[in-house]
Amino acid sequence: MKDVTDLVKKEGISVRGITVTGKVVSTRMKRTITVEREIVKFIKKYKRWSTIKSKIHVHLPKGVKVKLGDMVLVGQTRKLSKTKNWVLLKILSGGDAE
Repeated sequence: MKDVTDLVKKEGISVRGITVTGKVVSTRMKRTITVEREIVKFIKKYKRWSTIKSKIHVHLPKGVKVKLGDMVLVGQTRKLSKTKNWVLLKILSGGDAE
């Protein structure tokens, strides 16, 4: 488990709002990763559980390397670009911070 919150603070980004965990599904963009999160929800009418998946774009601080399939903790922040308003906080499994 690698904590990268001090690297986020160096860039002047403050975390506010919620934090979620998810799996890295894309690392193709520069300083941005795509994280897929799963939300399990109970539907009362049908008495069944439903899984909803959503993809979010996450800012990757300098000096952090993440691989596909890594589990990460991300936090909500101010708008960083048109599609990015999340930042990487911790790598829960795999990856390495330099």
